[in-house]
Amino acid sequence: MRVIVHGGAGSPADEPTPRQEVLDAAAETGGETDDPTDAVVAAVRVLEGDPRFNAGVGSAVQSDGYIRTDAGLMTDDREAGAACGMPGVEAAIEVARLVKEETPHVLVSGVHAVDLAEAFGVETEVDLWSERTREQWEDLDERPAGDAGEHAEWVSERFGGDPEGRGETPADHDTVGAVATDGETVAAATSTGGRWLALAGRVGDVPQVGSGFYCTEVGGVSATGAGEDIARLNLSRRASQFLEDGLDAQAAADAALAEFGDLAEGSAGLIVLSPDGDCGQAYNSEAMQTAVSGSV
Repeated sequence: MRVIVHGGAGSPADEPTPRQEVLDAAAETGGETDDPTDAVVAAVRVLEGDPRFNAGVGSAVQSDGYIRTDAGLMTDDREAGAACGMPGVEAAIEVARLVKEETPHVLVSGVHAVDLAEAFGVETEVDLWSERTREQWEDLDERPAGDAGEHAEWVSERFGGDPEGRGETPADHDTVGAVATDGETVAAATSTGGRWLALAGRVGDVPQVGSGFYCTEVGGVSATGAGEDIARLNLSRRASQFLEDGLDAQAAADAALAEFGDLAEGSAGLIVLSPDGDCGQAYNSEAMQTAVSGSV
């Protein structure tokens, strides 16, 4: 099994070495499975369970003080599942898989996605706060108050001039993701805790097919970065199109990111993997840590 994982495109990590060790472990864990879907779910679960990453435990906090998780999963037969806006769910990627395999739908949201998780034995009511996020929340000079309109005004003023949506808030390391192949089939997955102090209920690119993730018979893609821009430009789908045009994985990643940079002001990154195990990665942020394991 060939697996590539990423820990998000963004500012350099305070502790890059421990994060890299977790990424390496995630890739290796995925590589120990026999199926690409099992591989990406296993790899992402390692990252969701580590508070150093903005997914699962340690996810970003929204404007109302709640943490909500999103994830998406797709296989090369173009079957997909996603779940979003889930409070208290660490294993967001497991819920995305449930949507794909146990329902006729592509995306389930909010408390209903949480109910689905509970019905199929995925743990809910998990404390997703980490020491880091709790300190960041408590250290805020001010927090939004009032109704949704006042929250929207507060968020717009704070983030309006920053295309990456970070403003004066602590830098996120965005999403985590994985792509895997056994030499024949491919799966891609992405999971996130979203954008720090985004408007309550905000859903970014991650659970949107073609934006945060995409997969066809030519390969799989997982994206990370400025979620609104990624969603507007369907970054993962565009990288897949470059694969379809005959580019190798690295060239497809480079071409998609170059096009993204021409059309958007925010930063982004992506990983690409083809069925023959050819890997590509590209980013225009300050940093994006990845890991690769296995072969086909």
